[in-house]
Amino acid sequence: MPLTPALRSLLPSSSLKPLLPPSHHSGRKKAALTYVLVYSLGCFTKHSSSFAILLGGRLLCGVATSLLYSAFEAWLVAEHFQRGYEADLLGGTFARAVLVGNGLVAIVAGLLAQTLVGALKLGPVAPFDAAACVLAVGGCVIAATWTENFGERAAVATTSSGGSSSSPAAPPPLASLITQLRAGAAAIAGDPKVALLGAEQALFEGAMYTFVFLWTPALEAGSVGDAPVPHGFVFALFMVACMAGSAYAGRLLGGGGGSGGAGKKPEVYMQAVFGAAACALGVPVLLHVTGLASAKPPPGAAPGLSFSGRLLLLAFVAFEALVGVFWPSMMKMRSTYIPEGTRATVTNMFRIPLNAFVCVALYNVSAYPLWAMFGMCAVFLGVAAVCQRRLAAIVAAEAVAVAGAVKMGAVGGAQSLTASPGPPAGRRV
Repeated sequence: MPLTPALRSLLPSSSLKPLLPPSHHSGRKKAALTYVLVYSLGCFTKHSSSFAILLGGRLLCGVATSLLYSAFEAWLVAEHFQRGYEADLLGGTFARAVLVGNGLVAIVAGLLAQTLVGALKLGPVAPFDAAACVLAVGGCVIAATWTENFGERAAVATTSSGGSSSSPAAPPPLASLITQLRAGAAAIAGDPKVALLGAEQALFEGAMYTFVFLWTPALEAGSVGDAPVPHGFVFALFMVACMAGSAYAGRLLGGGGGSGGAGKKPEVYMQAVFGAAACALGVPVLLHVTGLASAKPPPGAAPGLSFSGRLLLLAFVAFEALVGVFWPSMMKMRSTYIPEGTRATVTNMFRIPLNAFVCVALYNVSAYPLWAMFGMCAVFLGVAAVCQRRLAAIVAAEAVAVAGAVKMGAVGGAQSLTASPGPPAGRRV
């Protein structure tokens, strides 16, 4: 069974992400357990042939996906600081999570799904049943080992009560959706760093999700003969590249090599990452302009990928490696600049333009050639690089201002000590 249809089924459900209330009001642990329950129900709906039930299942998966992209990260960041760990260690944690979760586990899941459907002949719904079983195990681990946290609200309540108990304060009543969105909008409008990060997230993830739909027809167009493109092998290759990228990001962020250092700043190196990603998805445009994409293979060529198809595959693998760098680096920057109390709200709000872009692009995918769609993705990634450069400039300017203020304070303190009168003459000190 090809993996591409399964991948394609993931995205339409994401349109409900921005409509969910942030998890910090009801507790991040509860939100994670809700994700387990809701996504499991979505998996079970695949046994039905009713369109209404299948549509309801996609809506459930959209709700669960929103929780997946907000509750788990918010819980980790809050728990990290509540336990007194250094902020510099977050980057390494995110890198290892992407390495194992988005890489190794994805490869094992793909192979398991292929085995259930192909070798064991259990039918196309078997991978969803296996996913529900894995979710149940994960839910038991969360219920047994996680502590509840509510972010800044819990910390403030504990501090104001003067207690140091490990159990968090009772959560506040659920705020209305409008109030939550207003708080997120205020955070975006009040800090240009938050707005730039959100723009980068929407631009990069929009291009990435569009790429999920485009790589299969692009490689099929670059194949020679009747040999089918090995989708499973290509997907596994993409995941290995993503693992390599996340491992490299861990070293950049100071999470590898046992150095324990602070590592490099993602505000700086992510400019090159966005630029390189734009170049990688710009390869189809280059092949079209140079005519290599339409070049006919020589007579008697062996079935498989043509020269242009191999160039495309190489570019796509490079892009997936950059995706592996993007995830932990973006998580690190979000934990640094987006306020704790509104992190889940802001993260989901910026998926509104992301989902709009993906839906518009996929609705019109048949109206434009593939190279044009890749070119649009490359432009979006180029804009993300510009946003990242602006973010780095703002952060550098703020660092200079803080250093100047500290220096002025030190000089003023020294001058006040110098100008203070000494003891009266002849008086014993």
